Amino acid sequence: MDKKYTEMNSQTIDKWVEEGWEFSHEVFKKAKSHEWFVHLTPTKPVPKKWFCEMKNAEILGLACGGGQQMPIFSALGATCTVLDYSEKQLLSEKEVAKRENYEIKIVRSDMTKPLPFENESFDLIFHPVSNCYVEDVLPIWKECYRVLKKGGILLAGLDNGVNYIFNDNETMVTNKLPFNPLKDRQLYEQSIKNDWGIQFSHTIEEQIGGQLQAGFNLTDIYQDTNGKGKLHEFNVPTFYATRAIKN
Repeated sequence: MDKKYTEMNSQTIDKWVEEGWEFSHEVFKKAKSHEWFVHLTPTKPVPKKWFCEMKNAEILGLACGGGQQMPIFSALGATCTVLDYSEKQLLSEKEVAKRENYEIKIVRSDMTKPLPFENESFDLIFHPVSNCYVEDVLPIWKECYRVLKKGGILLAGLDNGVNYIFNDNETMVTNKLPFNPLKDRQLYEQSIKNDWGIQFSHTIEEQIGGQLQAGFNLTDIYQDTNGKGKLHEFNVPTFYATRAIKN
């Protein structure tokens, strides 16, 4: 456990990116015509009423690299910044921007550290499911609050922890919560062996409670499933998404 876990996660995600995913030019064209949707969680599109006016909005994609949502936001007229710790995710972001001919600010940074932005820099933060790769999420919520403008919107995709208690084929309960490989040597070695990265379960107190503690006002929420597998077949919610406002 000597190597910094966030660096390990960055390298693990780099390997996953190499398995292949490409943003469609047709999706970009449709977004230009205001036909679009994006996801914070696996299957449910984010309600469009959750967003601010996109034209000229300053948007931060937090741990959001890979050329998935930022191209759509750029097509809608937003000024986008993407922060990620995976070099391959950011390379994908850069390649899509070059292909579709739009500008984007790309920042490689560890979101467990203070965000490298001035106070009140953004109108909206888009944060898909990713803080499961971070042990302590409260500092992230505090930094989101700091860099959002007053009235700014935080959209976050969150894991509720259910996935972590099951085995790979989701047929047996095998792990207890909280799931934290940094505090369990056997779990750590299993995570490395299976190429999971170092992931963490988080409670509703950490996720929603943390947002409230940081100063946010929660305005909406929805649940989602994995999109495949046994838990999905039984319609078990394993993720949720939140919309919160900076007061």
